[in-house]
Amino acid sequence: MTDGPLFNNILLGGRGGTNPGQLRVHSGGIVWKKQGGGKAVEVDKGDIVGVTWMKVPRSFQIGFRIKDGLFYKFTGFREQDVSSVTNFLQNSIGITPEEKQLSVSGRNWGEIDLSGNMLTFLVGSKQAFEVSLADVSQTQLQGKNEVVLEFHVDDTTGANEKDSLMELSFHIPNSNTQFVGDETRPSAQVFRDKIVSMADVGTAGEEAVVMFEGIAILTPRGRYSVELHPSFLHLQGQANDFKIQYGSVMRLFLLPKSNQPHTFVVVTLDPPIRKGQTLYPHIVLQFETDYVIERSLSVSDDLLATKYKDRLEASYKGLIHEVFTSILRGLSGAKVTRPGKFRSCQDGYAVKSSLKAEDGILYPLEKSFFFLPKPPTLILHDEIEYVEFQRHGAGGSSVSSHYFDLLVKLRTESEHLFRNIQRNEYHNLFNFISSKGLKIMNLGEAQTTNGVAAVLDNDDDDAVDPHLERIKNAAGGEESDEEDEDFVAEKDDGGSPTDDSGEEESDASESGDEKEKPAKKEAKKDAAVPKSSSSSKRKSKDGDEDGSKKRKQKKKKDPNAPKRAMPGFMFFSQTERENIKKSNPGMSFTDVAKAVGERWKKMTAEEKEPYESMARADQKRYKDAMAGYKNAPTNIDSGNESDSE
Repeated sequence: MTDGPLFNNILLGGRGGTNPGQLRVHSGGIVWKKQGGGKAVEVDKGDIVGVTWMKVPRSFQIGFRIKDGLFYKFTGFREQDVSSVTNFLQNSIGITPEEKQLSVSGRNWGEIDLSGNMLTFLVGSKQAFEVSLADVSQTQLQGKNEVVLEFHVDDTTGANEKDSLMELSFHIPNSNTQFVGDETRPSAQVFRDKIVSMADVGTAGEEAVVMFEGIAILTPRGRYSVELHPSFLHLQGQANDFKIQYGSVMRLFLLPKSNQPHTFVVVTLDPPIRKGQTLYPHIVLQFETDYVIERSLSVSDDLLATKYKDRLEASYKGLIHEVFTSILRGLSGAKVTRPGKFRSCQDGYAVKSSLKAEDGILYPLEKSFFFLPKPPTLILHDEIEYVEFQRHGAGGSSVSSHYFDLLVKLRTESEHLFRNIQRNEYHNLFNFISSKGLKIMNLGEAQTTNGVAAVLDNDDDDAVDPHLERIKNAAGGEESDEEDEDFVAEKDDGGSPTDDSGEEESDASESGDEKEKPAKKEAKKDAAVPKSSSSSKRKSKDGDEDGSKKRKQKKKKDPNAPKRAMPGFMFFSQTERENIKKSNPGMSFTDVAKAVGERWKKMTAEEKEPYESMARADQKRYKDAMAGYKNAPTNIDSGNESDSE
């Protein structure tokens, strides 16, 4: 296969708006991949029956007509791209693109061209607009001359654009020569019948093939009646109603929950559905694992023998999640992903974890990671730059040795930090990730994963931390003043306050040290020092030992001191800051902080409660850790000063 030209920022046109992506034209056909992953279009050269160029506002558009009647439109080409793509298509594929012209007269009287599944409206032999008949849901004849085309109501259409096409109305006069009628069958009726035959639609809505009532859906949260129709999925709840075309269903995930009586079925969408200002790319349904049902499909024998041959059966009996997935797969044609080779210590398919202050489970799959139930996060292996195992919390508390964190860094520079994974899951997870060829990040001279493994293999919580012992040995038996490069606090929580400058005095006070006091007036030229250290002279910045602008000497923070407890606002900030950054990529750090603060102020006490609960738990952790820290012997190096009194 000969690689052809590659074009970025090419828009794929459709009823739901446009999607940006990357288009490659090669000797075997065309491949378009959506920016950021998701929907892809691959067309073999043998399926291409026609190619057209058209000048559209601010760019050029190329259209590929396929054997089965589909028509793909790609916009965003420059004028110089037209000749290069045309030459390549002629030489490598043997197709000469035709040039079409766009009508800009604004007239609404013209002719209709029906070709394949496309309806094109022409004004003076120039194209005014075109629509896909596959998107037509109903046709109606109003009076003798009006034909109304109604388009599928699809909640995914609003994900990219504010507006979407809902209805078109055509006036077909009896004098029309293209659709010739008679007194009993006017021209408008002839036109409508032609549309019905090409679009395979009727005057009534589709009858549901099968229905599942009272299904718990975790995102968007609620209990819904789920109807599977021939061309769309219908979720009907008390407060919300979603209608989703099968063309938006990218993949199905069937993921059992280990040691729990429920199974997840995830429907991944592109584009996603919208509820208010929130987009939902994944619909997470939860079924009772052991619940057995029996369902008969409302599908004719002819359709089962033709359209749905080898895809659907007349009736099903079995576990509800298996029946639901089998029918949805047969109707939508989407592939199903199940758990792979990974097994946890409890012989499950996932490990318990937390993401953005939400507890859930992380599924290591053969080609991806999936965190459920919320926020449902799918990470493809191909998107991963590296993974990094981190010691949980990076604090001095023995509690941290029970858990570890997993950082997943994407090629797009974004990160996902999965916290609170039990230490006995380390080896299974590490071996699985290694087997997939994913890069495991090393920091400093020592391998991060080795440092984590040493801690996790230690079953004695009161034993000496081997990681700190390694640092001491590297410094010749003395405790090093350098930061622990493998587990730096700033890298742990992705945004929690870790500035020691504002905490040193309070830490010293809480650990039993007396607060620094200014020297007396007559001794003002001597620097104030803690009582536990002998005084010594230091040079000021300008080199004068007795300079008048001397600062109070800061006491170096004990690296073994427990990490300070965080308030509820900080837990909220960690979660909300990432959401704001994704919604507003260009927003400055200060503006993001202001936005987080404003949202916190507007929240009710009930909305703040989950974060306040985490703060109380963190405060208890800190008090318990401080109690052990105060009773332990301290050996804090305070720079050039002696530790003896």
